[in-house]
Amino acid sequence: MQTFLHGRDLIGDLDFSKEEVETVLEVAFDLKRKRALNELTPYLRDKVLAMLFFFSSTRTRGSFEAGMAHLGGHAAFIESRTTQIAHGDTPKEIGEIFGRYFDGIAIRHCDWGIGNQYLNEVAKASRTPILNMQCDIYHPFQCLADLMTIIEKKGRDLRRKKMVVSWAYAASYQKPMSVPQSLVLQMPRFGLDVTLCRPPEFKLMPEIMKMAEEQARKFGTKFEVVEDMDEGFKDADIVYAKSWGAMVHTPDAEEGAKIIKKYESWITDERRIGLAKSDAIYMHPLPADRNIEVTDAVIDGPHSVVYDEAENRMHVQEAVMALTMS
Repeated sequence: MQTFLHGRDLIGDLDFSKEEVETVLEVAFDLKRKRALNELTPYLRDKVLAMLFFFSSTRTRGSFEAGMAHLGGHAAFIESRTTQIAHGDTPKEIGEIFGRYFDGIAIRHCDWGIGNQYLNEVAKASRTPILNMQCDIYHPFQCLADLMTIIEKKGRDLRRKKMVVSWAYAASYQKPMSVPQSLVLQMPRFGLDVTLCRPPEFKLMPEIMKMAEEQARKFGTKFEVVEDMDEGFKDADIVYAKSWGAMVHTPDAEEGAKIIKKYESWITDERRIGLAKSDAIYMHPLPADRNIEVTDAVIDGPHSVVYDEAENRMHVQEAVMALTMS
């Protein structure tokens, strides 16, 4: 167990070593147990977290606010449009000033080519930890919750378990690619054989792919890319299928929407989930485009663990906050 994470930022998935992630999970499981037993966990009494949102949220805001309350502290919700950021407040000024007001700064900024850079610029100026609630490149807390859920459902020995991270059709908008990128980086470290399944236009960032391949080599796991959804689902132990945008192929939203339209058949339905193992679990970070991205029969069916996955967001976030902000 790594016992000194005080003051550390969590912006990218590899900011914490495998051993440090194991520490986060150990604390998260303990916090979940204590909540089930109605035990108090005031580890951050009188501490305050700034939550700066440039991108709307349901689970992220709710889980961070509830988590800080459970830890005895307070979370301040700050919508970027209600600030002076549009009128001149720079990332350096946010880091310098919020770093003096607050004990931690959590930021959600998913604009392509902007979000991650913004978080890192704030981090350079802040004296308190910066926590990434999702950017254009990474979604580390979602990935930690996913890992916690997989361990709950499949046990701690994940070697030789196949996880398919698949693109799926969604008509709503070009969603960030941060979820699949975090998954392909983190999951090989814990023994999972990862299959990335996507149409040719939906590549992940080349630098992320390179890091994912390095992690798979380092931890002796398999990492492959396929372009057929049925092939990706075959014999999978874990199915994680969601949409993301074609930003690497084209940053143009209109062109991206036309490309997405070509792949309406990429839906997680009962036939496809039947290609996976009989005890496979279906995962999604939510919200899902129901009966477009995934059928009701799957997301509400026996394979689905999406609500346990959503709950675990709160537990892993509490763990990281307790470890970094105490």
